[in-house]
Amino acid sequence: MKYIFHPVRTVTALDNYMLFVEFCEGLSKIYDIKPLFERIPIFNELKENNLFYQVHVDVGGYGIIWNDKIDLAAEELYYNGSIVPSRFDGIMALGDAAEIWNIDDSTLRHAIKNGKFKCGRDITKFGKQWVITIEAMVREYGEPKQ
Repeated sequence: MKYIFHPVRTVTALDNYMLFVEFCEGLSKIYDIKPLFERIPIFNELKENNLFYQVHVDVGGYGIIWNDKIDLAAEELYYNGSIVPSRFDGIMALGDAAEIWNIDDSTLRHAIKNGKFKCGRDITKFGKQWVITIEAMVREYGEPKQ
């Protein structure tokens, strides 16, 4: 199986030890921490002093962390979380697409200018930010290089 890195963009602690995790590729998932309480005892510390609600994204999006002892990798969250359906599934910011596909941002901007992507179907602009579909990126550049 080819390894693809799915960087975490944001994480929000929800009630009942659930996490709402947004990935840079535009996908969101819910991850349930409770099964870890029995399997990995250190996670029980999240029940103390509201530590669970102090979660944040690790530098580079490689995972999430609470403190020096408790963290979760992006892969764990991605492969074991439940997908949250969204009208925005399958789209991402142009800068995120460039990073994930290891392409210079200007290359994508030239492709847009030259009509490689169909506006309104493959790409659209929200304010000053371009967003692009993952489908269009895979069609034009293949699977991500990471």
